[in-house]
Amino acid sequence: MKALQVGLIAAVSLSSVPALAQDQDLAKQLSNPVASLISLPFQFNHDSGYGSADGEKNVLNVQPVIPIDLNENWNVIARVIVPIIDQKDIAGESGSQSGLGDILASFFFSPKEPTANGLIWGAGPAFYLPTASDELLGAEKWAIGPTAVVLKQSGNWTFGGLANHLWSVAGEDDRNDISSTFLQPFMAYTTPTAWTFSLNTESTYDWKAEEWSVPINMQIAKLMQFGAQPVSLQVGARYWADTPENGPKDDWGARAAVTWLFPKG
Repeated sequence: MKALQVGLIAAVSLSSVPALAQDQDLAKQLSNPVASLISLPFQFNHDSGYGSADGEKNVLNVQPVIPIDLNENWNVIARVIVPIIDQKDIAGESGSQSGLGDILASFFFSPKEPTANGLIWGAGPAFYLPTASDELLGAEKWAIGPTAVVLKQSGNWTFGGLANHLWSVAGEDDRNDISSTFLQPFMAYTTPTAWTFSLNTESTYDWKAEEWSVPINMQIAKLMQFGAQPVSLQVGARYWADTPENGPKDDWGARAAVTWLFPKG
């Protein structure tokens, strides 16, 4: 009987190994912006200390990622950021605004296989759409520019960078033109039990105002299974290393996210 119990325990332990390995692989794919994986992240951000009235901003980013199979060698990865914003006194005593912000849509043409030295990359156009429901929630400008990402995954590690540059091409004449560069170097470590510890910046340089916005994000995520549905839960904090004149003056902000994953097969 004791031998049977030991055998059953060993069998259960061994049967869990593929599941753990699968979870770790899915968690690592979330660290790859051009992974061939449909996902639906809901990312909440809170920052405060804006302007002379010490305003605050809460943003829920809905960020669907949809891979499109072009042929046997190439994918197009569509990444869309739809911000839903609630803010108060963001520009002095400007009152409260809530609603939809401007949408950013990026399309990465990416090889299905890494290069010979293991690099994963993608490049394509990015489009900034003036969809804000209030003039204080968006730029009221159309913008377009190139975007690219390159990364490498080695063992439990993922490291790389994503960048874009946007120029305004149309919009309201009384609003500032857009010429901004976005830089996102990132690194992540994923454990065999599908915990991911990540560090990145989401830095923006405004070439018109000649100002940097540099939040440094530190995040912890765990991939879990709710029935047959894989879901990643994430919490984090960010330190503002540099902000524009009208940016958040409080050094720290907060982030939380829930990501639904829809792996193939």
